[in-house]
Amino acid sequence: MPNIALKLGEQAASFGVKGAYGEALEIDGVSVTPVALTVTGFAGGGVEQGEGGTGGGIAVPLGVYVRREEGLRFEPNIVSLLAVAVPFVWVFGRALSRVIRALKK
Repeated sequence: MPNIALKLGEQAASFGVKGAYGEALEIDGVSVTPVALTVTGFAGGGVEQGEGGTGGGIAVPLGVYVRREEGLRFEPNIVSLLAVAVPFVWVFGRALSRVIRALKK
């Protein structure tokens, strides 16, 4: 049986940019390139832990790059952008409140 971890590692090398940026499409003379936030992960166990492995991933569509005669412009997917931004805003708010609380003492 071939080493599955090596096969997964070889395939994961191509997930980066190819997963985040889709193929450019030509629609009514306008070039559109989809953009996504991608996260992938793989794990495997040896004989001591029990042989096996797993993997998974997620892709959240963030928007598209649109190329027209005027130039290149990013058009965000507002719903996905808000869903991705909410955890960052929450963490920033918590950290800021703790810094302000520490400065008051």
